[in-house]
Amino acid sequence: MENLRWDKDGLYQLVQEKLGDYLFLVVSNREPYIHTMSGDELICNRPVSGLTEALDPVMRASKGTWVAHGSGNADRKVVDSHNRVAVPPEKPEYTLRRVWLTEDEIAGFYLGFSNEALWPLCHVAFTQPTFRESDWNTYKKVNQIFAEAIIQEIADRKAMVLVQDYHFALLSRLLREQNPRLTIGQFWHIPWPTHEIFRTCPWQEEILDGILGNDLMGFHTPSFCRNFLETVEHGLGGTVDYEKSTALHRGKTTLVQPFPISVDFDSLSQGANRKEVEQEMENLRREFNLEGKYIGVGMDRIDYTKGIPERLEALDKFLEDNPDYRDKIVFIQAGMPSRTQIESYQKLHQRMEYLIEHINEKYGNESWQPVIPLTRQLSRSTLDALRRLATFCVVSSLQDGMNLVAKEFVSARVDEDGVLILSKFAGAADEMPEAVLINPFAIDEFARKIKEAIEMPKSERQRRMKAMRATVANNNIYRWGGSMVSKLISMAGI
Repeated sequence: MENLRWDKDGLYQLVQEKLGDYLFLVVSNREPYIHTMSGDELICNRPVSGLTEALDPVMRASKGTWVAHGSGNADRKVVDSHNRVAVPPEKPEYTLRRVWLTEDEIAGFYLGFSNEALWPLCHVAFTQPTFRESDWNTYKKVNQIFAEAIIQEIADRKAMVLVQDYHFALLSRLLREQNPRLTIGQFWHIPWPTHEIFRTCPWQEEILDGILGNDLMGFHTPSFCRNFLETVEHGLGGTVDYEKSTALHRGKTTLVQPFPISVDFDSLSQGANRKEVEQEMENLRREFNLEGKYIGVGMDRIDYTKGIPERLEALDKFLEDNPDYRDKIVFIQAGMPSRTQIESYQKLHQRMEYLIEHINEKYGNESWQPVIPLTRQLSRSTLDALRRLATFCVVSSLQDGMNLVAKEFVSARVDEDGVLILSKFAGAADEMPEAVLINPFAIDEFARKIKEAIEMPKSERQRRMKAMRATVANNNIYRWGGSMVSKLISMAGI
């Protein structure tokens, strides 16, 4: 199975042949489709999210049920009496089961414990976690709300559940206690830190106990798997077998394995090759006066783990050390603000705005600004056009589970050109050593790597890009989904 070229048909065939009468469920906080009202018009959008981008094609193939928080202001208008709606709207292929949360529950569960405690704790990005007992209590409450919805959805059917991410560290144990017959797996989309770091969490034992309700626990890389096993051993006193990569707790064994997540390479590659994208490339060249310029792009959600201030500082150092490149390079920082209610994110926005203004004032002139911020919602054609226009794309994560931006950039480069500047601290670096690898904390070296990317001969750029495209094409989203589903099927004995 490892040698298969996974695609949608292959994953669908696996599900059809093996799952039989099993119900397949995916659980996540963010929903893959959001219904909103614009005046009198009902609109259905796909949110910009690496998680939903990765899982939507898997669900289309499996024809399963996705359980998620209904966050759109028109979400309730379209569901049936069981809070279900068929998606995608233009061609329904699976069921979305929505769970409703109050504003207070969202504040404590999502903004609070998930993103002010677990997110910085796991990313070790020098932002101190905030552990509030009220947030922890709300986190537990919401995990229970989801557990009840899932148990209702399953009823008396045989089911396989794939839980997504750090929002639901307690969910698998809750499901296991209510229905021991379930086969349950979970994928943790962010890093897992060392046990010395994780033990600072006041509720370490409850979190580990919750996760060990899974039959299968997945992380992006082998190092995250080992960190988790060491945390179980030191923080919970569980019996760990490092050779088999298992943890024994409460008489039950959990298998811990790496499943590096990816993207739908074929879809992204074909999408980037559309005529609309080529037209948008021309539009962007005119709008931002890009003709004849070296073009750098950053395309992240604005988060303090992504190293955006560091890349701006490196660009500043590059322009300072290489005056001949002034007026010849444009860096487009595209990204939507996120979690703006949280103070650490507000400070990040302020820091970015200061750095962009500083660089543009220091080096720019009436006809040229070295940094162009793009914070508006961008269409797929615009995103693809930016990827294809780029001389180089910067992914400078301070810590990252995988980073799908890097894989999306590579997938879009149908011309087999362009340079990926990639942080050593992103999981994607393990798969794509052909990228120009950087330490984003080392600003002087980072600046030199920008110069290396710009001056790299075309033959070398193409050699590297061809190799990275082959890697992403082979290790695509269907391989990720197929590998996890195959392992769960094997563990279920079906």
